[in-house]
Amino acid sequence: MKIGVLASQGAFIEHIITLNKLDIEAMPVRLPVELKGVDGLIIPGGESTTISRLMDSYKLAEEITALARDGMPVFGTCAGMILMASEISGNTTRSLGLMDITVKRNAFGRQVDSFETDLKIPVLGEKPFPAVFIRAPIIERYSNNVEVLARLDDNTAVAARQDKLLGMAFHPELTNDLRFHKYFLEIVTGKRN
Repeated sequence: MKIGVLASQGAFIEHIITLNKLDIEAMPVRLPVELKGVDGLIIPGGESTTISRLMDSYKLAEEITALARDGMPVFGTCAGMILMASEISGNTTRSLGLMDITVKRNAFGRQVDSFETDLKIPVLGEKPFPAVFIRAPIIERYSNNVEVLARLDDNTAVAARQDKLLGMAFHPELTNDLRFHKYFLEIVTGKRN
């Protein structure tokens, strides 16, 4: 199995390191040709406007959208989830429009307002997941075909799945907990329907 990690900007190295810990071949993706032969794609956290512009400049947006619509699993964290959304409230950043969700950027405030919290995520088991939120978005709206996987104590949705698409507001790659990457790999291999 080979997983591509969009390497335009942001926390792509951390995702590659996490995948390597799981003995998965991880390939940085900067050009459309590098998407050939990947079984899934991770769009990392970073600055969503910058990543969007770079994807457009290198003609990645169209290719990623086409592959996802053809069934390629995609996993977006923080800015990656923003770019996967069908709508970004109050923002003109162009998204890929893959997931039927509306997200709000920087929903918790500035960098200084970043935080960590333990989340109950039933699909990952009983043990809480250590979620790292850095200038994080939230999911404001989602359709009936989207499954919310995690919520904060105030009921705010922060992780969701739609078929083979997985998006979350936090950064699992910044923890030692490999369960979310394993979950994505199970989606890629078809072990998780």
